[in-house]
Amino acid sequence: MIKKILLSPWTALLTVMLVAGIRIADPSFVESMRLRYFDTLITSKPIQDSSVTTVNIDDAALEKYGQFPFSRDIYAQIIEDLYARGAGLVVFNIFMPDADRFKRDADLANVISISPVVLPQTATNEPVKSDTIAFRPGVSVIGNEDQPFTVNYENIQANTKQLNDVTAGAGIVNTFPELDGVVRRMPMVVSSKGKLYPSLGLDTLRVASGDPSFQVKISELGVEAVRIPQFGKIATDPFSRIWIDWSHKPASYSITSLPDSFEGRIVIVGLTARGLNNPVATATGERFPHELQSAVLDTLVSGTNIIRPDYADGAELLAFIVLAIGSIFLTRWRYGFIPIIMFIGGIPYAASYVFTNYSILLDATFVVAGFGLVYAHAYTVKFVSELTQKLAIKKQFAGYCSKEVVEMLQKDPELIKRGVRKDVSVLFSDLRGFTPIGEHYGDDVAGLGKYMNGYMDSISRPIIDNNGMVIKYVGDASMHIHGAPIDDDYHARTIVKVGLQMLDAVDEYTKIMEAQGLPPAAMGWGCNSGIGFIGEMGSTDRHSYDILGDMVSTAARLEARCKAYGVLCIIGAETYNRTKDDFFYLMLDNLQPKGKTVADLIYTALRTKGADYSEDKDQHEMMHILYKLKQFDDAAAICKTMKGSFGGQMDKYYKMWIERCEFMKQQDLGDNWNGEWIATEK
Repeated sequence: MIKKILLSPWTALLTVMLVAGIRIADPSFVESMRLRYFDTLITSKPIQDSSVTTVNIDDAALEKYGQFPFSRDIYAQIIEDLYARGAGLVVFNIFMPDADRFKRDADLANVISISPVVLPQTATNEPVKSDTIAFRPGVSVIGNEDQPFTVNYENIQANTKQLNDVTAGAGIVNTFPELDGVVRRMPMVVSSKGKLYPSLGLDTLRVASGDPSFQVKISELGVEAVRIPQFGKIATDPFSRIWIDWSHKPASYSITSLPDSFEGRIVIVGLTARGLNNPVATATGERFPHELQSAVLDTLVSGTNIIRPDYADGAELLAFIVLAIGSIFLTRWRYGFIPIIMFIGGIPYAASYVFTNYSILLDATFVVAGFGLVYAHAYTVKFVSELTQKLAIKKQFAGYCSKEVVEMLQKDPELIKRGVRKDVSVLFSDLRGFTPIGEHYGDDVAGLGKYMNGYMDSISRPIIDNNGMVIKYVGDASMHIHGAPIDDDYHARTIVKVGLQMLDAVDEYTKIMEAQGLPPAAMGWGCNSGIGFIGEMGSTDRHSYDILGDMVSTAARLEARCKAYGVLCIIGAETYNRTKDDFFYLMLDNLQPKGKTVADLIYTALRTKGADYSEDKDQHEMMHILYKLKQFDDAAAICKTMKGSFGGQMDKYYKMWIERCEFMKQQDLGDNWNGEWIATEK
């Protein structure tokens, strides 16, 4: 029966759940892969004629007109020349927030007042240079105007008042790169102080159509669409972004070599001379900002409506699950690989067909890779005999746990094999300061190995003495659990106690090493408690006793943050809640670790050694109250007075927290901010 179960391809359902979990979590590497696939779809469209022409202020222009920026009467001449050559509308994508150094603003303003020109303006969270009111056309909001807008800035930096008063239009030119730094989508509107401002592309479309205003449709989820009355609805995502269609290739000219006629096209002027502008990373490579705006404008004018529907993620996940389960059935068929190959080739074709005909973006990479992995798993399941299990257990665990645990596992190997969901506590530890240790030993590998073995012996003894299980050693790091396989109703208290004993053991080991003239050792650890899946994991031929679960990844993230917080240990909220009366704790932060979607309180435990730190703790807690109230200067002031408190154990933490307060002062925190910190690294 056991052999039949082990040989069943249905064990691949574990892979189905794992891959589905990864897709639901959507880590950065999955999102990046999906976005690059979308790049392939979007850039595969055939090249079409453009309704826009780009004109470049390039190196030849500098040779002709001299040092940049030019006198603004030259800008006026350029605009007049463009209209004389049949430009339908001029978009002058050069930001001019300061007065002309040559005092020729009046010349440019006079031309702009006669010939319509659209100028750029920028959104910023910094103070603006002047009190000039930003240009803003009429806007009609359809829907719930009270819904908070998602792309919000403190201020809009306008051009000089003299130009701002006569321009036909002005739009925001801020870009919003994806997580890999590539600009694929552009917002059509942004918000500042409760007012909506159009993008450069949207306002250019408004001016070209002669409309005095634009429309925005907002729901509880965010922006649904924008519209210029004389054009159709432009569907957007909740952030008002549209996908950029790169299939239109505009003609491009130097300002010194213009065509006889622009034939009524929109002309966008921008900088390409060396050193004057930074290109923007796009799906088609680096593009200058006015070239990016040209692509956005072509997307709007052509009516291209590339969309990623709200249901796409769910549909792709469902398709994966159906195909993955189907692939498990196919492992029973001799020629099951034939439909698998057909699926692998057919899914990308189907996604391409849907995009080509309906402009809908669907991710084929996840579906193909996911169900292919499940199919491979279903074909690699093998049997491990009970005798092999027992021998492997004895060899594997003799040095990882107490003799009693080994004997128990040998008597009942199913404790390992079958796996259980169990409430346990897990602790990750890591050696600090390995670099000077490695430099001390140099090429003396044997000496370094002896030093590390002594360190590992020191931290392992408290674990084994308290019936813990060392799950693994990885280099100078370790992972162990309490509460399994031996039951421990107070495993949360045990794991914190063992963690503090490990710190004491490392201190004793350091004294011995320093007496021999060797570098000191130090460690940091993080722990958490909760439900984990515990059992034998790995490949058929190589496996180990391991634990999976959200609480495990959280514990690993906490250990990794010890150095950042300047403490020796970090305890998760669940462990703290179970042991808050057993140890001397200090709250560190309301942290949302990378990869998590919610924040939780984290703590450190101090070795008081009989000292009374109650007054220091009151000050520490007051500091956090002020921080949560956004009184960052007062919180930082308390931190400065806390140096040397708690026997100096928290000095590095307070130094870090002062820097945190300075940083938070610069942030735009909403009214519902509750003091949480979102980690950007593991």
